[in-house]
Amino acid sequence: MANDGTWQLNLPTLAAGGPYTVTLLNNQEIVLEDVLIGEVWLCSGQSNMEWSANSGIVNAEAEVNNANHPNIRFFHVRRAGSDYPQDDCHGEWAVCSPSTMRTFSAVAYFFARHVQQNLNVPVGLINASWGGTPAEVWTDKKFVEADPMLSAYASKLKPFDWWPKEPGRLYNAMIAPLTPLNIAGALWYQGESNVGTYPGYSRLMGALIQNWRAAFEKDFPFYFVQIAPYTYGNPAAAEAARLREMQAQCLDVPKTGMVVVSDLVDNIKDIHPEINRTSANGWPKWPSRKPTASPDWLINFPSYQSVSAENNALRVQLKDAESGLMVKAGEKPMAFEIAGADKVFVPAEARIEGSTLVVSAKTVAKPVAVRYMFTNDGVGNVFSKEGLPVAPFRSDTW
Repeated sequence: MANDGTWQLNLPTLAAGGPYTVTLLNNQEIVLEDVLIGEVWLCSGQSNMEWSANSGIVNAEAEVNNANHPNIRFFHVRRAGSDYPQDDCHGEWAVCSPSTMRTFSAVAYFFARHVQQNLNVPVGLINASWGGTPAEVWTDKKFVEADPMLSAYASKLKPFDWWPKEPGRLYNAMIAPLTPLNIAGALWYQGESNVGTYPGYSRLMGALIQNWRAAFEKDFPFYFVQIAPYTYGNPAAAEAARLREMQAQCLDVPKTGMVVVSDLVDNIKDIHPEINRTSANGWPKWPSRKPTASPDWLINFPSYQSVSAENNALRVQLKDAESGLMVKAGEKPMAFEIAGADKVFVPAEARIEGSTLVVSAKTVAKPVAVRYMFTNDGVGNVFSKEGLPVAPFRSDTW
């Protein structure tokens, strides 16, 4: 019992499974039925995390009709904002069924289905997301205000009538009430609304992760999606490419994992790509736990490691591609650019040699830098032999 009259009861954890019945006895008897024990994941971000089968996904009706999973449970936090941290929020648990899955986060659902099938434990999903929101609103404002750089970028966010932009507003109302829970980890799909303030994004996400882990008093895994190709504003500025670069830098934070979805886009003019949230097209590739391995084992997507000059070409070495690279039958590697000392990038050809790429362009005799998918809307086609797409990269710091 706390001084403010609130109280908390800790129960010994039973084996994963259920359903269990919990009986509370005091002046009256309260019985909680159909209780499962397993993993609870907090799912947050903006509209791509909110996106449901009703909003539009590939094979929507087939996926909905097959969504009978009583060991998956949904909790949708109602949209709300507050100037101060709250201790309660609005929502209720629901069993995963065609009717409930239809309106729940598709990203979260496919992740839960994958985990439930591979670990054979119940999975609870808490969806606390709001379309259009920048990451600042999901971060306790004291973490933003304590950093001059983050505070400066937060002041540059444009106001909108449909969502708040003030730091901490949604953290207070939609995350803080959840912090007494013992979550297994967090899933994050956001970044589109921070493209215009990309230089501070990796720092901001570091603050958000630190904030959440401190509030939950747990060093839980934090997995996030790199934003998909889209025709953002000024192509020459490549701000979305630079935000993806900031997202990749977030991997320096321990116990994080990034999902690359650059290959799962069928329309670069749609900021909500339908294809990239279905189970058959990538969500089983979420960083996840091997049933027989340590809890921190992650699937790593192939990414840039180093570059070296070879005659009139550049050889790119990738990490997490030890089994080799590939493209689909009949295709050639695409979305590569190369530049000389003049810093002028031109389209380039690439060939695969094992786990490396040899990149060149006839018009660049002495290349010094290479880029792959480093544009707002670039879609690549190079994969590891396991089918994981190579993450966008650049070798320069220009």
